[in-house]
Amino acid sequence: MLSQYLLFHFGRPAEVLPFPDGPTSGLDYPARYTRECVADHPGPWGRALDLGCAVGGTSFELARHFDEVVGIDLSRRFITAARALRRRGVLPYRRVEAGVLTSDAVARVPAGIERSRVRFAVGDATALPRGLGTFDLVLLANLLDRLADPARCLRQLRHLVRPGGRVAISSPFTWLTEYTARSKWLGGVRRGGRAVHVHESLGRILGPHFRRVDRFDVPFTIRDHARKFQWAVADATVWVRRRS
Repeated sequence: MLSQYLLFHFGRPAEVLPFPDGPTSGLDYPARYTRECVADHPGPWGRALDLGCAVGGTSFELARHFDEVVGIDLSRRFITAARALRRRGVLPYRRVEAGVLTSDAVARVPAGIERSRVRFAVGDATALPRGLGTFDLVLLANLLDRLADPARCLRQLRHLVRPGGRVAISSPFTWLTEYTARSKWLGGVRRGGRAVHVHESLGRILGPHFRRVDRFDVPFTIRDHARKFQWAVADATVWVRRRS
C-alpha cells in the first residue's frame, strides 16, 4: 500500500501508466486536483489543511499556493514517509511488478515547492486534535468513504474554516462495510424506502454553514502492478464558509 501510494502521488506519468492506450486522464492527480480547487487563488496565501493526506503529494502541491499546509493522516507509516520527503525531497522505495517481484523507484517532491511550508501529523479525521486553528482551505481527497463516521468528520469543518474560506471534497464514494457501517453511509443506500444520495447528505450537513460553489469530475489512475491499473472518477465539490 505504501509503495502504491508513493507512485500514485509522486510517479511520473510514464511510471504510473506506460501504455499509451490506457486511462491517461487519471494521471498527475495531486497537481490536477489542487489546481482545480485553487484556480482563482494563485497564492501564496493563508493556511490549508489536507485531511487524509496519505503520503503527502497533495499537501506539497498546496504549498505552491499557501503559506502553511498541514497534512493529517491516520496511517503512521504514510506520515513517516511524508515527513521523510519533507526533509530530503526524495524517498527510495520498491514498486510491485508481478507477484513478489519488485523494481526500484524514487519518489521526488516536484521542483519549485517550498517543502518547509508543509508539516505532517498522525491524526483521526473524525476526532481532530484541538489547537489546529482555522484555515482558508480544508481539502478531503478520497477520504469520506474510508471513514467510520464521515458525517462526524464533516460536522467539524465549520470550526476549522474561516468565514469566506473553502472546503474541497472529492471521492468516488465507494461505500463498503469494511470501512463504514451501512447506517453511516452518506449515500448509495435506501432509508425509509427512499434512495439517499451523497449530495443530499452533504447539503444537509454542510448547508447551514457552507454554500456549494462548484462541482466537477476528477479522474485518477492507480497502478496495482505492471499490468493492472485502477481508473476511477472522483466526484468533487467546493464549498465556501458563510460569513454569518
